[in-house]
Amino acid sequence: MDPIADFLTRIRNGLAARKKEVRAPFSRVKFEIARVLMEEGFIGNFQVEGEGVKKTIIVSLKYNEDGSSVVLGLERVSKQSRRVYVGADELPRVFGGLGTAVVSTSRGIMTDRDARKERVGGEVVCRVW
Repeated sequence: MDPIADFLTRIRNGLAARKKEVRAPFSRVKFEIARVLMEEGFIGNFQVEGEGVKKTIIVSLKYNEDGSSVVLGLERVSKQSRRVYVGADELPRVFGGLGTAVVSTSRGIMTDRDARKERVGGEVVCRVW
């Protein structure tokens, strides 16, 4: 099973069920994805709880005033069965720049805008809009 796809699905399901927060097993990649989502305003906050193999990441979900989710869509792009790598000139624009693509580069996990700015390509992890 793909742990990143599981993490994204937990967020998607939590939003559909209107939960305040979701929990997932901790990994540095999930931590960095949560950091990018928080910086882009798609989630409220996140924190790490526990120690060692019992570590979990707790993501606070974010909603608009009318109760609708801030995240309209969340999809895994690069999967274990099919990796998607792009160069700096080929980075995708999600909904003409209204969404964000999370890219794993040699300089860490960042948004498509930051990767374009730094002129680095990498693996497209997911798209959020």
